Amino acid sequence: MKQEILSRIQKSFPLVAKPFAVLARELEMSEEAVIAILQEEKQNKIIRQTSAIFDTKRLGYLSSLVAFRIADKDIDAAAAIINSHPGVSHNYERNHDFNIWFTIAVAPNSLLGLEKSIAVLASLAKAQSYIVLPTLKLFKISVKLDTTGSDAKKEKVKRVVHKEIELTQLHHAIIRAVQYDIKIISEPFKQIIEDLEIDYETFFAILEELQNAGIMRRFAAILNHRNAGFSANAMVVWDVDEIKGEAVGEKAATFSAVSHCYLRPKYENWPYNLFTMVHGKTMQETNSIIDEMAHEIDAHSHMPLYSSREFKKVRIEYFAPEFEQWENLYKNKEVS
Repeated sequence: MKQEILSRIQKSFPLVAKPFAVLARELEMSEEAVIAILQEEKQNKIIRQTSAIFDTKRLGYLSSLVAFRIADKDIDAAAAIINSHPGVSHNYERNHDFNIWFTIAVAPNSLLGLEKSIAVLASLAKAQSYIVLPTLKLFKISVKLDTTGSDAKKEKVKRVVHKEIELTQLHHAIIRAVQYDIKIISEPFKQIIEDLEIDYETFFAILEELQNAGIMRRFAAILNHRNAGFSANAMVVWDVDEIKGEAVGEKAATFSAVSHCYLRPKYENWPYNLFTMVHGKTMQETNSIIDEMAHEIDAHSHMPLYSSREFKKVRIEYFAPEFEQWENLYKNKEVS
């Protein structure tokens, strides 16, 4: 039953005043039992965070995946420097000459902008070279680990047309509030609506509006991969003909073990343009999934990049003052 609950809260968290009571009714359990199980999984660090997941781009932020080539002796110091940027959410050491891989976002009102921020980090971290890999086409972003072992190997990836909305002060206030981890208690949203002096109806209506606009991707729990038993997660990169890129990306995204699927640019020193994150419980399982994908994907070559160390994995704090503070430190730094 524990695995069923974990599966459920990853896929669709009930946006109601008492979400755990809804889960309890679905699973024919008591609300108290569901809360007790989830509190234990949180304490055991199986559940990393339960919160809203936002689309960085739809909030006006610019972002990219970046790879640095760092001398071995400088890796730890470089990782600390990269981690200091408040827009860096993920940072890993991977098995390649480009050995430090991180994602970075800069705020809509950034003084430096994305490229200058990356150049500053490269200078500070003593990067020997680097490549900037922004998203050209997003096919899938949805981390849902198969905790029950019953998920199908393939899934349909829905294309959604988003509505355009104008964000008000209340939208911004709710975005700031729901980006943080909720408490696993009977009414986890109660403090938010009291602080904002609104009612539940208004609160959930705005969350629905944000989701329909694609600003909030979903509200869900994210598990700690390794603690949840998924210890072999590979970023698999594929060399795909650019003219076939969209068709191949759509096919790759249908694999349930793939949580992220993007097209990114190629460079003279980097021929891979399709990126897929593949999750498995063992390296053997992950490699088996990659082999299955390779039989279906029209690619010249591919390469799995496993992480040897995780330096940072957090959610970006949107509209936080730390962005401006970091930029003020380095706005006058000269970079080549």
